[in-house]
Amino acid sequence: MIRRRPTKFRSLRGKSLLVAFAALLLAMQAPFMFTSPLYAQQTERGKELGRRVKCMCGGCEDSATGCNHTGGSFSGPCDTAKGMQKEINERVNRSESDDLTLQAFVQEYGPTVLIVPPAKGFNLAAWVTPVVMPILALILVWFLVRRWRNRATLATASGPGVSSEFLSRARREAGKEYDE
Repeated sequence: MIRRRPTKFRSLRGKSLLVAFAALLLAMQAPFMFTSPLYAQQTERGKELGRRVKCMCGGCEDSATGCNHTGGSFSGPCDTAKGMQKEINERVNRSESDDLTLQAFVQEYGPTVLIVPPAKGFNLAAWVTPVVMPILALILVWFLVRRWRNRATLATASGPGVSSEFLSRARREAGKEYDE
């Protein structure tokens, strides 16, 4: 005969499964629950501006939006990137223009804060050089090839001079051979 367990034990087992299931759901939600409110409030315009500004922590060369330190005891955006994103979001919420926001960062950190340098002054070379240099190289190659082709004319054979008497005698003898 099989004995049934008491119903009290069965209800405890059901409750423990329910608690375990609730704990599992909570554990799955933990990364989303502890996400910084900075990133929850971040607008698309704020993210775009964050991509145009370099994180100035000195440990990476990423944008403020893309800063993600991995390894060790810390993983995620650094405090500098969080502060920069917070300032960008505040400026976006105040409806400041993109240029004014970027200019504020340039005044604070210098022109190296911009991911893409402005196309003026010495920075213009960074924009012009990749276009101009290949064109100049093609023009130089074309010029050199033309010059080498013009030099490649046939040169006359050089050697000791032949007297006119010898040439006339050779022609006479050559003419006799063909007559025969």
